[in-house]
This record gives sequence, structure tokens and C-alpha cells, in this order.
Amino acid sequence: MSTERTQLLDSLAADLLAATETLEPIAPLRDRVQGMDVNDAYRIQDTQLRAHVDAGRILAGRKVGLTSLAMQKQLGVDSPDFGFFFTDMVHHEDAQIAAGSFISPKVEPEFGFVLKEALTGPGVTREQAAAAIGEIYAAIEIIDSRIANWDIRLVDTVADNASCGAIAVGTKPLDVKVEDLGSVECSLLIDGEKQATGSGTDVMGDPVAPLAWLANVLGEQGVPLEAGQLILPGSFTGALPVIAGQSATADFGTLGSLSINFI
Repeated sequence: MSTERTQLLDSLAADLLAATETLEPIAPLRDRVQGMDVNDAYRIQDTQLRAHVDAGRILAGRKVGLTSLAMQKQLGVDSPDFGFFFTDMVHHEDAQIAAGSFISPKVEPEFGFVLKEALTGPGVTREQAAAAIGEIYAAIEIIDSRIANWDIRLVDTVADNASCGAIAVGTKPLDVKVEDLGSVECSLLIDGEKQATGSGTDVMGDPVAPLAWLANVLGEQGVPLEAGQLILPGSFTGALPVIAGQSATADFGTLGSLSINFI
């Protein structure tokens, strides 16, 4: 990669870091780099990750996005993407979360997997990924875009940390076996009203599949998934916008639920 292109990608990472702080969105990145591809986008994402870690933030886990066929079709892709989140981005049951700390937040109901052992790809099988899952929690991802008006394509959202804003995760594990995850149903409620429902099979056909995919993609970069990390494998439903004064609930029926509040 030329020095000029490297400097350009680094400047876009700096622009996204600034947008995260100021909450002033920026123009789509795809129009600012000739022939921008997903490798460029992940380089921009990784530059931000390293900047945050250098500033003292602690990595809590990873999220997988674009796991539904509908979202992949919308962005013209045939695979998921991934991002990261830090301990100071993680909330819990009944959290009071400032809507104004985001640009244009939306919520998605998900599983939250806590790994009981490390996964190091490439070559991680579905069975190995399943065996590495420890406790399973109800989770909600708050997605947000530092790209103005959610005007994103794949390279935009990848560069923008897969549009991750924050995470909420329950404190009591769901009483469910890994082999039964595909049949679990979850509804997304806004202010107590059901807005969407999906099943585990809506998460890339199998909620464990995104975990294996993530371990292998990161493994190709020499990055393992560590024991104790929290992994969100993807949403049961489409994302819904939220504003101050609203609540969001991931309702897993008899298994339990997770609610957060926006203020």
C-alpha cells in the first residue's frame, strides 16, 4: 500500500474518532477513497481500536453484524462483518442510557455469549465454537452511525466499527442449551409494545455460525477470541430507532428478558 493511501486511511480513522467524540456525523467514506475495499475498511477500524486501547480503554468483546439475509441483500454483500466494544460501552438491566450520547441510535435484540475458553482460528469448526460458549445472556445492541443519515454501504459500516454504539447484557444467564439456540424466539419491544419477532435461525441460520466465522476471520489476522470475552452473534430482528423517553426490551419469553431505558 502506498504511503499516500495509508495516510488517507489513517485520516479517515481520525475523522471517525472525532465524530465519536463530537457526535457530528461525517460523509460516507466510500466516496473519499478511490476503489475502497473491505480490507481498507478494516484497516480504518483497527486504527481506531488501537487508538482507544492506547488511551486506556479495555476491550470487552466483539459483535457480529449483517448476519441476516435481508441486511446482506440491502448492502449487497454475502457475508457478515464485525466490530468491537469496550467495558465502558456495556450496560445492564434497567440501565438509564442517555439518548443524546448517540447520533441516531437503533436497537437490536441478540444473544450474548460469554466464552469459557479461547478460540483461535483459522480452522475453528462449528463444534469447537459451540463448545467454547459458556453462559448465554439476553442482550441488546445499540447501533449508531458516525456516517451521516445512515447512508452506508459495506465499507462505510465496517470502517465505522460495524456501526456499534453500545451494548446491554443481562445479569442472569438464560437457561438454554447451545444445541437449542436455533429454536429460541425473541421479540423486540419498544415501550412494552411488540414490534418484531425472530428466532435463532434468523441469525445466519445458526447463532453459533457467526462465532465460528468471527474466530476464523480474526485468526487470519493473528487475533484470538479470549476466554471471558462477550460476543454478540447478530440480531434476531431488524433494528428499530429509539429516542429519549423510550424503553427497549429483548423478550425471550419463558427464558427471560432484558430492558433498558433511554433518557
